[in-house]
Amino acid sequence: MSADENRLIVVGAIKGAHGVRGEVRVKSFTALPEDVFGYGALLDEAGKPVLTPVNTKPGKDHFIVRPKEQKQKEEWDALKGTLLHVPRSRLPDTEDDEFYIEDLIGLSVFAGGNEPAGMVRAVQNFGADDLLEIRLKDRGATILVPFTLVDVPTVDLASGRVVIPDLTTWAEQDEGD
Repeated sequence: MSADENRLIVVGAIKGAHGVRGEVRVKSFTALPEDVFGYGALLDEAGKPVLTPVNTKPGKDHFIVRPKEQKQKEEWDALKGTLLHVPRSRLPDTEDDEFYIEDLIGLSVFAGGNEPAGMVRAVQNFGADDLLEIRLKDRGATILVPFTLVDVPTVDLASGRVVIPDLTTWAEQDEGD
């Protein structure tokens, strides 16, 4: 499975205006927060440019950005909560043991054998580590499996599959809750 290079990936969000001089506050979701500004124009969910950074400086839990786009304070405040995207093609390539969360969603889940047991529905993180949310094929229910090398030893993006050797253990634990 090749990643859809035009698919939009969320990299940040607008937190509202900063002052009255047209600056805007941006929360970064990238591993290195300042990297959000290295991808060029930041787009809305429809792919329309929203924010083109000209200058940035760090704030407390966000960045203060002077954008190319000229908007009044009220206009930036109205965009508060807008997710900022970039096309997948602008993101750097990953190493062999690295994945973009977006690339995992939709992969078939195999638990031994040649028939898929489910599909990766989402990747969750409730504060500890990443969890794969798996929609089981036979029940339609979802279960959470820790995204560790022990629990998910194989991720093969090329063939669109992940292998979870002991899927029944996680399904039974989920039923007991």
